[in-house]
Amino acid sequence: MTRRPWARRISVTTVSLAALAAMAAPAEAATTSSTAGAAAKVDYATWQQDCQTVMNDALPYLKERIAAAKPGEKQAIVFDIDNTTLETDFGFSFPQPANKPVLNVARYAQEHGVKLFFVTARPGIVYWPTEYNLEHDGYDVSGLHVRGLLDLFKDVASYKTAQRVGIENQGYTIIANIGNSATDLSGGHAEKTYKLPDYNGQLS
Repeated sequence: MTRRPWARRISVTTVSLAALAAMAAPAEAATTSSTAGAAAKVDYATWQQDCQTVMNDALPYLKERIAAAKPGEKQAIVFDIDNTTLETDFGFSFPQPANKPVLNVARYAQEHGVKLFFVTARPGIVYWPTEYNLEHDGYDVSGLHVRGLLDLFKDVASYKTAQRVGIENQGYTIIANIGNSATDLSGGHAEKTYKLPDYNGQLS
């Protein structure tokens, strides 16, 4: 995948980055206690180990499924973002660090021709900084789906299912769907689903 140069990207994303900072500052202040509570209850090392356990289950399947691709088959994996591909709830920063167990699986897939799509409940105003963050961390972004104004009023699970349908309508076979919430994975339109831990909703 050809990456867009940072010099070009910064001119496009200045407004979005400013919006992200404006949105993040009050949100962080408002949720400091809940985030700190999650971090206190969920040890980072434990979370990483638990994520690795799930990815250890996913990788052998993906290796087998990728090797068994039919001629002309366009394979894709759909990922959630927050606390799935990025380490969102373990300290706010920009760019946010990648969740390494997931990144390692994503890298294997993209190196073997699988396209990576990201479906998030994040609002459209942070599209560009989110895409930059993912690419900065090493993900090849074939598609990033964020919520538009009308999507903000939809049930999250229904919204995410509709995005997967749209990806299938582009001719892709979604061989796996990876997220940390039931709303990321319900609704079908993926051959396999892999749920990362959210510890009963402690992680967003």
